[in-house]
Amino acid sequence: MDTWLRRTLVYIVALGGIILGYAFAYDYGMATFESDPQPFLRSLRVVVETFTTTGYGSDAPWSTTEMRLLVIVMDITGVVLIFLALPVLLFPLFEEAMETTAPNTVENSLSDHVVICQFSPRGETLVTELDTWDVDYVIVEPDRDRANDLYEDGYYVIHADPQSVDGLERAHLSSARALVADASDQVNTSIILTAREVDESVQTVSVVKEPDRAKYHDLAGADAVLSPRGLLGESLASKVTTGISTTLGDSIEIGEDFDIAELPIHRGSDLVGTTLADSGIREETGVNVIGAWFRGQFVSPPDPESELDGSTVLLVSGTELQLEQLKQMTLSSVRGFRRGETVIIGAGEVGQTITSALTNAGVPHTVLDQADAPGVDVVGDATEPEELRHAGVGTARTVILALSSDTDTEFATLVIRDLNPDVEIIARAEESENVQKMYRAGADYVLALSTVSGRMLASTILEDEDVISMDQQVEVIRVAANGLGNTTIGEADVRSRTGCTVVAIERNGTVVTDLGPDVTIEPSDKLVIAGTDDGVTRFKSVFG
Repeated sequence: MDTWLRRTLVYIVALGGIILGYAFAYDYGMATFESDPQPFLRSLRVVVETFTTTGYGSDAPWSTTEMRLLVIVMDITGVVLIFLALPVLLFPLFEEAMETTAPNTVENSLSDHVVICQFSPRGETLVTELDTWDVDYVIVEPDRDRANDLYEDGYYVIHADPQSVDGLERAHLSSARALVADASDQVNTSIILTAREVDESVQTVSVVKEPDRAKYHDLAGADAVLSPRGLLGESLASKVTTGISTTLGDSIEIGEDFDIAELPIHRGSDLVGTTLADSGIREETGVNVIGAWFRGQFVSPPDPESELDGSTVLLVSGTELQLEQLKQMTLSSVRGFRRGETVIIGAGEVGQTITSALTNAGVPHTVLDQADAPGVDVVGDATEPEELRHAGVGTARTVILALSSDTDTEFATLVIRDLNPDVEIIARAEESENVQKMYRAGADYVLALSTVSGRMLASTILEDEDVISMDQQVEVIRVAANGLGNTTIGEADVRSRTGCTVVAIERNGTVVTDLGPDVTIEPSDKLVIAGTDDGVTRFKSVFG
């Protein structure tokens, strides 16, 4: 508004000067060229009438060329000044009047909510998770324009300073279930200290950008300190280390000897190129395929005619033995490891975490980075073909892209795929909206930092959430049967109606996993369902 006032003042002063200038010129012209001297106020009135288009020359017609030209110029000037005033003065004023403004405090009835201090890309994932679980939240944003933008986008946000006691009190921190500090490391510690001053009992979670500063977040009083980049590096590395191991790795136990796991299909596996129906997975292992990711898109249930490739990740359930058998089918049948077979591009925090994980797993690797630093084997540009060849990309089995720039990652993926069409490319994405572009560029598996860190935050706050996939947002939850009581699995048709799968039924202390379409759901049962966040939301909406 200050800018608008300055513009208005300049416009008024300039307009007044121009009108006076034309009034003097007109007065002089009437006396000199028309031989009709008149009072100055009359000349001023004629100019104002001309500029405002309320009248055109009470002195008309003019007999001299000089006066006619002067009046023409005045007409044009008046029109220009009017049209100039619209975009410069009036339009901003209307926008200001119609602008939606974020509130400065939350409603008095809000409680058991999550206070999110400043909004980041990972905050979007966190908000989605909270909405899925019907948990209220409020974003505390110190930047007024940013707060207004978020408010217009439909987020529950207040404009307040999260580093001030007043700001957190206006967010009703004392009645909240948790606070998330998600700004810079210095600001986060300040927010935690302020939160402790407002209420010692509220759970506080702080996101740390630099891992070596985590202890200062602890000293500030944070109950949990999360390092998203470290987890991202571990997740990326696990796609390689699990690919050389026949052990199952992480899974979620549903009942005695019954688990749910996600298993990526590796390049070189005999499953690549087959359809789900022809793969023999069900016949040979007995597992139940709940869903599958095809180049980052989750499908449940998957089409039996869907072709499996090196980017497919299966979400399956079964006994530990059944899952181990499927794990062996997903591995490359010709996978032998030699030095340089895995190339890590990027030696930042994520790259260092990957390097450490591969070293501990005994996987030979080569590290390429632009800067010469300890642990870097090849100094070069990830977007230059010759430098990638020098790092061994042309003969590598796997390349892990751990670059901080999504644009560089996309371009490097194109170059790597051109150099080695058969290489397995695992990539890091900074923003979730760039994941699909990386798949289109040729990546086999992509993890988004914002999604991983948002899921971390949700899992820390929502104690009831059982997460199976930190990166792809698939979760396993236990819910009451509610409206499904006395119906069969087939009649409920949960899968086609919601995209979720009923994996098991908990009944009288036992877990039923052999679920055919004729199995009846009793009103007192608890259902174990697996699905994406959207699927779980649909399930709750459809079945209450």
